[in-house]
Amino acid sequence: MSAGNIPHQDITYKIIGAAMRVHRRLPRGLKEKHYQRALAAEMLQDGLLSIEEHFLEIFDRDVWLGRLYLDHWVNNCVVVEDKAFAHPVGDKEIAQVITYLAATQAKVGLLLNFGRKRLEYKRILPPKTLEGWQTHIQPYLWIPKNRTKTENQTHTTDD
Repeated sequence: MSAGNIPHQDITYKIIGAAMRVHRRLPRGLKEKHYQRALAAEMLQDGLLSIEEHFLEIFDRDVWLGRLYLDHWVNNCVVVEDKAFAHPVGDKEIAQVITYLAATQAKVGLLLNFGRKRLEYKRILPPKTLEGWQTHIQPYLWIPKNRTKTENQTHTTDD
């Protein structure tokens, strides 16, 4: 796919620019949450609508599997995942964003790593087929500690 065919290229360009400004301004070594908050404020100044910690309830038919939390859901079309790793992002983090793309049906996601000397960013597009993505979702789901497996067997949203 050529650069001109990247979905929401104008939005991802603005997000990356905002992330670069945050990376230049804040020191390395902070927690992910600090970069997340600064990025949300920076995107807002750029006229982007960013929902922090946007959550999605995930079901497999009538079985509640848990909840996914996106670091940022921008303009209702771009998934943004923040990291603060001293090491480069790898397949595990890319898989996380792909899972979020499948859950939201978004056409593009950004993986940002603020923990390196230079901002590391990757535009991630969903694979051609997302069939069976729910089988790989477990590491990214949040399930309340007081919820048992038997409670997850029915469709409820009273959390």
